[in-house]
Amino acid sequence: MLEELKHRILNHLKAVYPDAPHAALALECIRTMGLKEADAPPSRQDDLWDQSDTFVISYGDSVIAAGEPPLRTLDRFLADCLQDTVNSLHILPFFPWSTDDGFAVVSNKEVSAALGDWEDIERLTAKYRVMADVVINHCSAENGWFKNFLAGKDPGSDYFFTALPSDDLSKVVRPRTSDLLKRVETANGEKHVWCTFSHDQVDFDFSNPRVLLEFIRIIRLYLDHGIKIFRLDAVAFIWKDIGTDCLNLPQVHEIVRLLRALIEHAEPSAIIITETNIPKRENLTYFGNANEAHGIYNFSLPPLLLFTLLSGDCRHLKSWLMTMPPAQAGTFYLNFIASHDGIGLRPAEGLLSDREIESLLTTMARFGGQISWRALSGVSKRPYEINISLYDALQGTLSGVDRYQFERYLCAHAIMLALEGIPAFYIHSFLATSNDYVRYDKTQHKRHLNRYQWPWELLKQKLADEQSHHTRVLAALKRLIGTRSRQTAFHPNATQFTLHMGQEIFAFWRQSIRREQSIFCLNNITARPQKVDLAEINLIDTEQWGDLISGEMMADHLQIIELAPYQSVWLTNRVY
Repeated sequence: MLEELKHRILNHLKAVYPDAPHAALALECIRTMGLKEADAPPSRQDDLWDQSDTFVISYGDSVIAAGEPPLRTLDRFLADCLQDTVNSLHILPFFPWSTDDGFAVVSNKEVSAALGDWEDIERLTAKYRVMADVVINHCSAENGWFKNFLAGKDPGSDYFFTALPSDDLSKVVRPRTSDLLKRVETANGEKHVWCTFSHDQVDFDFSNPRVLLEFIRIIRLYLDHGIKIFRLDAVAFIWKDIGTDCLNLPQVHEIVRLLRALIEHAEPSAIIITETNIPKRENLTYFGNANEAHGIYNFSLPPLLLFTLLSGDCRHLKSWLMTMPPAQAGTFYLNFIASHDGIGLRPAEGLLSDREIESLLTTMARFGGQISWRALSGVSKRPYEINISLYDALQGTLSGVDRYQFERYLCAHAIMLALEGIPAFYIHSFLATSNDYVRYDKTQHKRHLNRYQWPWELLKQKLADEQSHHTRVLAALKRLIGTRSRQTAFHPNATQFTLHMGQEIFAFWRQSIRREQSIFCLNNITARPQKVDLAEINLIDTEQWGDLISGEMMADHLQIIELAPYQSVWLTNRVY
């Protein structure tokens, strides 16, 4: 069984490490993953997801209770509030960390004692498909490997990428404005380590095969604890080649393919998702030939959908959707409009004009948001992301705050839920959490605006109030998700076509894989009522059509319907 795998691994290793002892290294990769000659060969699985799949994204301590490990509180929250609504859980880094809310990892092989232990993780993996971050590009400066690097000891003495201040680094693309190189004193003299993100996040040197083996060992550990989905964090940056932009280099793709081959042999139901917050064309390359990531984030969706709903003009969103290729068999898009990070602007480059981005930034600042910046050669800085809670971001339009916040918020999620792909909800999207000014004022960390930690007792009080916007939003989103989960036309790989119904109506058509169900998704993205002539969408007149959201049946397939401000309609010929 392992001969075919060994052949694949050898090909990837030859492309990444041309001078390495490939045969021995291939066997070491296979053994490190815990694979044995007697293991049965994996069968290709193309049915790992369907329309019933929904992710929730949460920190281990997004909900907290006195005297209880936060991972257990999170388990209680999910059971009480999202029972039968989500089946997949992305727990953001739950390891010991020093900065960046978990992404400066001190130890990749432990659960932070402040959150719980591996038993708490296993309790969650028994109930949900759990996604864990493989923070593959860097680690904390407090990590034991980096301490060994400074001391000239193993393991770690050669695990980190270094460069010289005199090197030509002018082409390097990165999402921060801090100095790229950090000077450190080591047992072997002065070194300058590479820090893509911050000086507390030191980049690994993947040109050293021993670093690759360490991460195979980490992935094996996660599999042993029941984790089935692996998010390769910041993977686009892992390979450096001085004189290039050090982003999306060919070796990165080979390493992802290599990891995919090993993981799917160890656990055929496991899934890889690459976190590559970059423009669309580059992001799409991480599908490979259905041999790299199973899923990629739809990073262009959040800024485009936000601009659409604030401007009342869907032309850019529609143009983008028309250019998105359908995900090939065995792959999917992960759709989201809010996350623990900000609303990324790099994926909007070339899709929104500088003037439109500026209008978006100005509006978000008025709504309480902050802007994070990135360094760019020849330019002092460019906006990288907007830091704001999604609920506050949708409190009005480019003209200012209005009374349609709730309706606009639901419209945004109705669009996300209907698009090709699997939907992912940030926990604060379910709860309609507002900007956390207290935490931001305390830390001055812009992303903390959207990382509120809910006291469990306070949250229960809010959700017990049927009139609170938290309760209304949660109930409405659960209804939408429940409806979506029963529709075969909303399978993540079902057909999707963009419809042309003017700039005020964002519309697209989904058709089930077996063609028995069609759903026309009509969305009024303005604060004004809009009329839609159903004759424009060619409803089959032998079918009975109805709206899945309102439950209203259409009396005439040629009638004109009126959509209220920000109303969404899922018009179908099959009601499940």
